Amino acid sequence: MTNQTKHDFSKVHHAMQRYIDKDILAGVSTAILVGQDLVDVHCAGWADKESQVALREDHLFRVFSNSKLVTSIAVLQLMEAGKLHLDDAIEHYLPQLARRRVLRPGATSIDDTEPAQSSITIRQLLSHTSGLSYGLLDHGSTIYKAYVERKVMNAMTPLSAMIDVLEDLPLTFHPGTKWEYSIATDVLSRLVEVVSGMRFDAYLKVSIFDPLGMHDTGFVVPVEKLDRLTAYYAGSDPANILQRGLKRLEKSPYPGAFVTSVPRLSGGGGLVSSLLDMVALMRSLMKGGPRLLSDETMTLMMQSHLPKGSGIAFPGVGNVPGKGFGLGGAVTLQPSSIDPAGSAGEFEWGGIAGTHWWISPRHQIAGVLMTQRQMSFWHPFSFEFKRLAYQALAVG
Repeated sequence: MTNQTKHDFSKVHHAMQRYIDKDILAGVSTAILVGQDLVDVHCAGWADKESQVALREDHLFRVFSNSKLVTSIAVLQLMEAGKLHLDDAIEHYLPQLARRRVLRPGATSIDDTEPAQSSITIRQLLSHTSGLSYGLLDHGSTIYKAYVERKVMNAMTPLSAMIDVLEDLPLTFHPGTKWEYSIATDVLSRLVEVVSGMRFDAYLKVSIFDPLGMHDTGFVVPVEKLDRLTAYYAGSDPANILQRGLKRLEKSPYPGAFVTSVPRLSGGGGLVSSLLDMVALMRSLMKGGPRLLSDETMTLMMQSHLPKGSGIAFPGVGNVPGKGFGLGGAVTLQPSSIDPAGSAGEFEWGGIAGTHWWISPRHQIAGVLMTQRQMSFWHPFSFEFKRLAYQALAVG
């Protein structure tokens, strides 16, 4: 599977095994690329701990926000085809999102708003600077309550219905003035449908998955592949991410998720994929790989588009030092204490269940990590994997 390599990845493997031995992860698969060469693939632990099914390279994972990279590529393909421009106002394509209003600072009512100073652009949707929210992380806030009450993330309704619901909801800030992780990528999913004239899943299959041979990636696991879907777990103590112990999740994020077809084709979090399919996606974004985008567009994608003086911040976590945000992933501007020393310029993101990817255009290396533990985006195991991979590759 992998090319012969002079690098020693034993520390990477031992570290991942340690998280399994401590019952923090049930199983974890990792892959490392140097250019187009797959220099390491490693599977440890269980795809199904209770049934003692060992994790293999062909197992399937709920990748959640890894989906955002795929959606961003789709939008950039349409840009390259001349069908849209990054600084187009979104209402040119989705008229419901015209005439936005913005919550006033400190607003306790969803109606305490002022007119938006500008339209939302496609660039702002790609970089999460649109002013949209999620109804996912900022528990108890005015906008969180509104998103939950209006069921913005309702998987039982199509993307078109989501746009209709968003029509009457305010933004949390004026477009282009700051960063907030949001449902923007799902809005982009609907944009792809409108601009391409195709259902979102059909566009992804024809334009991304089939060209790259990503035949295990989609919105629902077919019956003949159900035995390859990994079990999903949560930590025993949500307040302590390093607490030993796992509990199995059977109906998360909703009954039948990823195993039955639903109307919502969520480009923000709806895909299932495999380790090797994610490797194929990484290869397409590195020199010498199969091309989905031009070099110029990939350079644009992997640079920060945040307004000057702003950065990434999450509710309950606060600011994330040294990170900007590109068109579909974070950009390391200045490595922090938990980043590899040589990771400046890295492009990365991941999913809430612990799947992660990263690319260093400067070093032409990439990594993929796949596991299934709820609330494990940027968990210590993901940073340790990256640091040790950089060390093994002698790049920082």
